[in-house]
Amino acid sequence: MLIHGPRQSGKTTLAREVGEGRGYRYLSFDDDAIRTAAQADPVGFVTRLSAKTILDEVQRVPEIFTSLKAAIDSRRTSGRFILTGSANVLLVPNLADSLAGRMGILRLHPLAQCEIQRIRPRFLDDLLRGRFRTFPGAPLGPDLACRITDGGYPAVHFRREAARRRAWYRDYVETQIQRDVRDLSRIRSFDTLPKLMRLVATHTAGLINVSDLAAPFELTRQTIHEHVTLLERVFLLERLPSWHVNPLSRLVKRPKLHIGDTGIACALLGLDAARLDSNRTLLGALLETFVLQDLRRQASWRRDPIDFFHYRDRDNFEVDIVVEGEGVVAGVEVKAAATVTDSDLRGLRRLQSAAGPRFASGVVLYDGSVTISFGNAMFAVPVRRLWETE
Repeated sequence: MLIHGPRQSGKTTLAREVGEGRGYRYLSFDDDAIRTAAQADPVGFVTRLSAKTILDEVQRVPEIFTSLKAAIDSRRTSGRFILTGSANVLLVPNLADSLAGRMGILRLHPLAQCEIQRIRPRFLDDLLRGRFRTFPGAPLGPDLACRITDGGYPAVHFRREAARRRAWYRDYVETQIQRDVRDLSRIRSFDTLPKLMRLVATHTAGLINVSDLAAPFELTRQTIHEHVTLLERVFLLERLPSWHVNPLSRLVKRPKLHIGDTGIACALLGLDAARLDSNRTLLGALLETFVLQDLRRQASWRRDPIDFFHYRDRDNFEVDIVVEGEGVVAGVEVKAAATVTDSDLRGLRRLQSAAGPRFASGVVLYDGSVTISFGNAMFAVPVRRLWETE
């Protein structure tokens, strides 16, 4: 089993809680001595491992994957290794090839809002079944900006002062770049990566335009593309592909680029909740990213896979988030405003027409006080319903 996800999302805690009570021995490649031994003699290192072993931060020793593959192939016994990694091995070709068909993969995310609130959510169930009930609830108001700036990393929620939370996020990004990105690449321009992160933070939820990203740095489009890919590998950035009724067409449509957690984005931009709340344009973009990441976190717990996309057609009708799973398609439009008009449903109706009978529902999430049905499986839903129930 491989548990991968960003650093500080709880991978090590989960692996040790599950494994150590069952006799697993824990080894971390953040330990210099252990990492050096594995790099010097990966075959011998794997041969000497206990029958049950947790290997933490395996992306730091890519040399070991071939030896792990050989060990697994020589004795196909389930549960021999629990691996954790702070890089997305599915985006690292050599590592992904070694793992294919040999172990289960669990993606661990930072906390969803319902986890922070200790509430069992039902938003995705309602969305995929088109069954939102009308009930009143107070708008979040300034609290919405607070949730966006706080983000989802567990360590942040132990820090009471907003300034300390922002400092933690800034240090976190620096550590990721200096440690995990350096392990994955030989690039020299590491000073470009934090600046690129800040640039993406100001344009989160926008269509990828590599030329615009490259312009401030006087770097080639190819170099910026490689930088974005590296930041994706350590879960700091994320592409959201375009949805199309023809799956082949999705491969050529432009994706959106989202930052991996809104707490990171706000810290890099020096935004506290009050400043974010007063900047409605940036609040809208960050709220879209906030909703996408929360939906992804909720979806990761479900038995059946759920995929996420955005929708944009040739007439520029758009839907911020398209959810596809369990044989149906649903759309989510995100607004920071406290009201919804019929025109806010234009993109959702176009998506409904494209999806046909597979369309389950269309939702405008807004900071309002009541769930409203617009008929024909269309709803306006307070954003707090993302994590709250009646």
